[in-house]
Amino acid sequence: MSIRVLVVDDQAIVRAGFTAIIGGEPDMEVVGQAADGAEALRAVPECRPDVVLMDIRMPGVDGLAASRELAAAGSPARVLVLTTFHRDEYVFGALRAGASGFLLKDCQPQELVDAVRTVADGEALLAPAVTRRLIDAFATGAINPPSGEDDRLEPLTQRERDVLLRIAKGLSNTEIGAALGIGTATVKTHVNSLLGKLGLRDRVQATIFAYDTGLVRPGEAPPPKG
Repeated sequence: MSIRVLVVDDQAIVRAGFTAIIGGEPDMEVVGQAADGAEALRAVPECRPDVVLMDIRMPGVDGLAASRELAAAGSPARVLVLTTFHRDEYVFGALRAGASGFLLKDCQPQELVDAVRTVADGEALLAPAVTRRLIDAFATGAINPPSGEDDRLEPLTQRERDVLLRIAKGLSNTEIGAALGIGTATVKTHVNSLLGKLGLRDRVQATIFAYDTGLVRPGEAPPPKG
């Protein structure tokens, strides 16, 4: 089955370019276009996209607001944000609004289609430059995590906290299992459980959450094994 994509951008020429790139892939089809967030919100239930390619800065309802509304409505469509803006608040805002991926518009066509496939497959994706800025922002204090225990961590068991901590450190399920002395299948169970309890969609949002709550702090040594 083809990956169904909705292209959302306030510039017609940009929409046309993205549509041409995506439409040229044998496993993808553009099922609709929208010029702003309001149009996107109306189009999603009609077009039933798997992935919404979403610009951030648009007149009227912007991409962040539209992403929040889609997430709040429980839409199964996954949002991949593309923007020319490099400012950190757009990255954090997009991820917290429910976006599953973030790319800059100067990416190569192959990077774009690979990103669509990744997000459609249920994974999260950040452009390498975005990931570096995200880490740097926490490391330099541009984003200040809380100093004490955050109430949002209360639903998690200690083992789920252990797993979340290692997700935020960038470990794979196999590496987490080795560190904690448990099987990969058990790690997957813990990951799914903690994502469900916290209302998070993927590992990127889990990483943001871990830093936001102070579970992980910049400059910490890697968590000990066991």
